[in-house]
Amino acid sequence: MQGAVERFLNHLRYERNLSPLTCKAYGEDLRGFLAFLGTQGTGEDPASADAFLIRSYLAFLSRRGLSKRSIQRHLSTLRAFYRHLIRTGGAERDPAAAVPLPKAEKRLPKALTSREVAALLEAGGGDASWRSLRDRAIFELLYASGLRVSELTSLNLEDLQYSSRFLRVRGKGGKERIVPFGAMAEEAIRAYTARRPASPTAALFVNRGGGRLTSRSVHRAVLRQVAAVLTEQGVSPHTFRHTFATHLLEAGADLRVIQELLGHASLATTQIYTHVDIQRLLEVYRKAHPKA
Repeated sequence: MQGAVERFLNHLRYERNLSPLTCKAYGEDLRGFLAFLGTQGTGEDPASADAFLIRSYLAFLSRRGLSKRSIQRHLSTLRAFYRHLIRTGGAERDPAAAVPLPKAEKRLPKALTSREVAALLEAGGGDASWRSLRDRAIFELLYASGLRVSELTSLNLEDLQYSSRFLRVRGKGGKERIVPFGAMAEEAIRAYTARRPASPTAALFVNRGGGRLTSRSVHRAVLRQVAAVLTEQGVSPHTFRHTFATHLLEAGADLRVIQELLGHASLATTQIYTHVDIQRLLEVYRKAHPKA
């Protein structure tokens, strides 16, 4: 059945335009499931599985120490795989459809305070080298536009519209959206592009050799800056995205506007930021009210 898995992955990659990393995660989940089937005396044939076997697989994952959120992902992978098998004639039914998703604990996204953001941005330039200017531009743009790190690294020079301060962003599934950026971000980007190394690529952010900057390099740059300025743990490039959304909501921005800016397909995904706002409200109340 490895051929069925490969066909499914090709469907995800070339028809649904999912990223290589996402397709890789789907592939790892499915190969783990097929290996489990091989230990159950049914062979590696997903068409032979029933709902009881799917539940057994989820229990197996739980015993291995996977979180409920990870188990949710595995079950979602199986459902997508079986739907594809049914469409292509590889199976007659979806045994995973009868298995409910385990309820995962809600984790509120981490957001920085305005003071922490200011400290990171003010120190972001470091010196006047092109690399420091690049990192400053990255920090400013992550906070100004709420981009995913993959969206940031895929930006090209032509995607910048200085006159209107808009970016053309390629999001998940190849969907494009227009996102604004502010004056501080523009200033930082102009300072960097004036010193940007010569490059054969049209990428906005490049490395020392002139190649497109990777997500891993952006992550390292953020970690360096956080370690130098803050005592906060667990800050990543995605933290800037959460902070962007949280600060907009705190300032009264409409949730649907934030949804558009973040590129969320569903408003339900964006609604988690309302929980963040309520949490902050409660913290202020408990600290400030004498009878709290």
